[in-house]
Amino acid sequence: QVQLVESGGGLVQAGGSLRLSCAASGSSFSIYAMGWYRQAPGKQRELVATITSGGSTNYADSVKGRFTISGDNAKNTVYLQMNSLKPDDTAVYFCACNAFKTNWRDYWGQGTQVTVSS
Repeated sequence: QVQLVESGGGLVQAGGSLRLSCAASGSSFSIYAMGWYRQAPGKQRELVATITSGGSTNYADSVKGRFTISGDNAKNTVYLQMNSLKPDDTAVYFCACNAFKTNWRDYWGQGTQVTVSS
């Protein structure tokens, strides 16, 4: 099993910044990609940003230019720097990774709440 632990959520005013972190742990696994997804009340979970172990990134159009995803392969950790936050960014943010242990599969964290007040 691969465990993901997120941190860094909280309450911030519109225009502010937050940084999320997610660390993957376990034994004998290899990560292909890690990323962040979010789910607002009454809405489906959506992709925010992903990064591969090679450093390729992908962003949702709604966060391009405001959010930056980065990773530390040695620490199996991914970060999401969120700037110029808007009330529409309010959601539970989930960390995910695609990893090989006995087979390739996706793993999910428990989620961290991000609330942006207007």
